[in-house]
Amino acid sequence: MFDDYGFIGKRHATAEINMGPLLDMVFILLIFFVITTNFNRETGVDVTKPTSQSAVFLGQKTILVGITREGTLHIHGRQVSGEALFAILAQEIQQRPDASVVIVGDEGSTLGRSVEVMDICTRAGVTKVSVSTELK
Repeated sequence: MFDDYGFIGKRHATAEINMGPLLDMVFILLIFFVITTNFNRETGVDVTKPTSQSAVFLGQKTILVGITREGTLHIHGRQVSGEALFAILAQEIQQRPDASVVIVGDEGSTLGRSVEVMDICTRAGVTKVSVSTELK
């Protein structure tokens, strides 16, 4: 009736691992990481940013304008001319007057092209223009 250990019934009980709670935790962690992931907005152009000693985070109300090493302009992931950039910026500023423009220029691009983009921004009504750099 009793075995060597004082138990009634089977001598060897099989151990089982319940996978339900484990799967619940995996899905909860997956949802947590998806929600807390930091999605970086970029210009759609591969540029090498110049470096700087100081940096300031500008937030989500920014419009990114990219300048490649060759001097081509990019906004919202597509290549545009100076006139098209002006039209897009003027429309964006009408919709969001407090928006700022960040120029993401390749370190090999010319200063003249950056100044030209700043001039386009001013003519389009942008009051806050800054240049993106990498922190040293």
